[in-house]
Amino acid sequence: MTYDIDMIKKVYQHLSERIAAARKLLGHPLTFTEKILYSHLTDSLPKAAYKRGADYVDFQPDRVGMQDATAQMALLQFMQAGRSKVAVPSTVHCDHLIQADVGAKADLETAITKNKEVYDFLSSVSNKYGIGFWKPGAGIIHQVILENYAFPGGMMIGTDSHTPNAGGLGMVAIGVGGADACDVMAGLPWELKFPELIGVKLTGKLSGWTSPKDVILKVAGILTVKGGTDRILEYFGPGAESISCTGKGTICNMGAEIGATTSIFTYDKKMSAYLKSTGRADLAELADSVAEHLKGDHEAYEDPKKYFDQVIEIDLSTLEPHVNGPYTPDLAWPISKFAQAVKDNGWPQELEVGLIGSCTNSSYEDIGRAASLAKFAVEHGLKTKSEYTVTPGSEQVRYTVDRDGYLQWFEKLGGVVLANACGPCIGQWARHTANPEKKNSILTSFNRNFSKRNDGNPNTHAFVASPELVTALAIAGDLTFNPLEDSLTNDKGESIKLPEPTGIELPEKGFDVKDRGYQEPAKDGSQVQVLVSPESQRLQLLAPFAAWEGVDLKNLRLLIKVKGKCTTDHISMAGPWLKYRGHLDNISNNMLIGAVNNFNNKTDSVKNEITGEYGSVPAVQRAYKAEHIGTVVVGDENYGEGSSREHAAMEPRFLGVRVILVKSFARIHETNLKKQGMLAVTFADKADYDKIQEDDSIDILGLTTFKPGVQLSMVLHHKDGSGDTIKLNQSYNENQIEWFKAGGALNIIRSAVSR
Repeated sequence: MTYDIDMIKKVYQHLSERIAAARKLLGHPLTFTEKILYSHLTDSLPKAAYKRGADYVDFQPDRVGMQDATAQMALLQFMQAGRSKVAVPSTVHCDHLIQADVGAKADLETAITKNKEVYDFLSSVSNKYGIGFWKPGAGIIHQVILENYAFPGGMMIGTDSHTPNAGGLGMVAIGVGGADACDVMAGLPWELKFPELIGVKLTGKLSGWTSPKDVILKVAGILTVKGGTDRILEYFGPGAESISCTGKGTICNMGAEIGATTSIFTYDKKMSAYLKSTGRADLAELADSVAEHLKGDHEAYEDPKKYFDQVIEIDLSTLEPHVNGPYTPDLAWPISKFAQAVKDNGWPQELEVGLIGSCTNSSYEDIGRAASLAKFAVEHGLKTKSEYTVTPGSEQVRYTVDRDGYLQWFEKLGGVVLANACGPCIGQWARHTANPEKKNSILTSFNRNFSKRNDGNPNTHAFVASPELVTALAIAGDLTFNPLEDSLTNDKGESIKLPEPTGIELPEKGFDVKDRGYQEPAKDGSQVQVLVSPESQRLQLLAPFAAWEGVDLKNLRLLIKVKGKCTTDHISMAGPWLKYRGHLDNISNNMLIGAVNNFNNKTDSVKNEITGEYGSVPAVQRAYKAEHIGTVVVGDENYGEGSSREHAAMEPRFLGVRVILVKSFARIHETNLKKQGMLAVTFADKADYDKIQEDDSIDILGLTTFKPGVQLSMVLHHKDGSGDTIKLNQSYNENQIEWFKAGGALNIIRSAVSR
C-alpha cells in the first residue's frame, strides 16, 4: 500500500517539464540533487541560477515527518497558526519516549503508562488536524518513513536531524526544527540556503566484513563533523548501484554527523526492489516510468568535478571496516589500526556493552548479517562477554525477522531484544551498572557518540561501527579484537574464528506484520478535542514571544562563555529531560547545564552579576529575567552541532537570552534560533572570543538599521573601566530580519493566516 499516491503522481506529472526548464536556465547538465531542488521551488524559476551556498530559496516540500519528542513543540506551535488541517501530508511517530531497560514488552508497557498524557495529546492533535499517527511500538520514525512514505524524486522535511535517512530511496529529506515544520504544515514556503554539492563516486563492491556503514564512517573521517555544512552529498557510480536500498539509507542517515544538509542516492534497481518488497509495487511502476529524471544527467557523472563543488572517490573493494570514536563520530579508525589506537590512547579495552539497531542500522539486512554471526557463535560454544542489545527499527522489521528465525539467535547468544524505538541511541537507557561514573567503553551501530549521550556518563567511551562488527566485538568482549584476523576460545577450549557475516537484503517471503501501529486521522477533525490539562507538568500551551523593541540592545550581561564543543545535547539534554519536551517552562531548567564555562571549567556553574555568586545556568538566567536584564551566550566552533532539537533555541528565548554569539554555527541550530526571533551572530574575527570577560556589560549596536550582509557591533564594557568594540557577522536575509523584528516566525504566520 502506498500512502499519498495521488500526491506522488502530481510530483511525477510535472518532473519532465520542470527539469527541462531548469536545465535550460542553468545552461548545463544537472545533478540529481539539482533536479529535485529546482522541481520543488515554491515560485516559478528565477531569472538566473541560484548561487550555491549563498542564495536563500523558497521550497515546497511534499510532506512533513515528526517524532514524538519534537512533535510536541511543533504541534503546540501549529495550534497557534489558525489552520483547521495541515496543508501537506504529515505524520507523527512515537519512538523517543520509550526507555530501554529490561526488554521490549515490559519497556513498551511502562512507556505507554508513563507517557499516557503525551501520547493522548499527540493522538488527539493528529486526529484533529489530519496527521497520520504511528503509535508507540510501531517503530523509529526514519525506518517507518523509508518503509511507507519515502519516494524517489520527492522532498520532505522532518523534525529530527536524521531525516536524511529517506535519501536511501532517492528523496531530498532534510532535518529541521519544529517551527520550519509548522511553516510547511501551515501551507507556507520553506526557506533554505541553496546548498553546495559534494559528489561521492563509489566504485567496486562491498564484500566480507565491510558494510554500508563503513562508507559513511570513512566519509565522516574525510569531511569531519563540519565538512558537510550547507552541502548536500550525492552518491553515484557503480558502487552505489551495488548497495542495498536500506544500506543507502544508513549512509544518508549518518550524513547528519558531518553537518550535511542531506545526502541522496540516485534511483536504481535496488530501490525498485525495496519498494516492491514493502508493498509499494504501484510506486515502483510510477518511478520506473520516470526513471530518467530520478538520476543526474550522465555528463554530471562522467566529469563530476565540473558539476560538483567537491568530489570524493571511494573504492568499496578496498574499503576496510571502520570503528569511529570516541566522543565524536568523525574520528575514524580502520579495523586494522583500531586495536593499536585503543592501546596508544589508553581507552578502556574491555567492551562493557555492544548495542545494535537504531534508526541507522536496523534493516532486515542488518539484522540478518548480525544474526548470522550470533547463530555461528551459539552453534560453536560462544556467548557474548559484553552486555548485548538489539533494537529493531520497526514493527514490520521485527515481526519479519522473528518470523524468519533471526531473533532467537540473539537471545541464545545472551542478548536482549529491545522495543522498536530509539532507546539507548538518544539516552533513553536505564543502563545496568553498579558505578554510573566508571570509565568504560561501549560500541554501538548508532550514529552519534557525543559525551554523555547514551548513558549520561562523561567517562563512557562510545564508539560506532556496523552491526556485524559490534556483534563480533561483543562476543569477544574486547575492543582490540579484530574478527578479520583474530580467533576466540569457546567453552571447550577450542580456537574459533568467526566467519564473514552473511545476509540477504530483502526477505524471500516478503515483509509481514500483524499490527503496523498506525492511526488514520479523522476526515473531519472540527469536533475533535485536543487533550492538554492545565495542570500538566509535561504539556504546556504556548504564548507568543514578544516582538523586538525597535532599539539597539544595551546593558546586557554575559550568561556563559562556553568552552569547546557545545552540541544540542549540551544546550538541552535528552535522557530524563525528554519527558518535558512539551512543557517549555519545565524543560528550560536544563538549558546549557552540560556546557563548560570558560571561566571556571565547570558545567552548570555561572556567575550571577546581581549577587556575585555562582549558580546553575537556568537559575541565574531566571534571576536576570526577573530583573528584565537581557543576556548573551558566547560559544565556540560549530555551536549547536547534533540533533534538530529546537528546544535548544526555544529555551534561551523563553528565559530571556537575547544574543547567541559564536565562532560558527551548525546549520539547523542557526535556523532554529532565527525562527524563534533570537539574534544569532558570529565573530568577524574569531580571536575576539578571547576579549569577552566574565563581568562585562554588553551593547549590541546596528539593529535599528539591520540589513542583510551588514555587520553589527558589540561594545564590551569591562569591569576595570576599559572596553572593546568588536564586529559581528550575521547571515540574516530580509525574511529572517522580519522574524527577528516580529519576535519569531510563528508571529508572522499567525498574522498571515488571520488576515
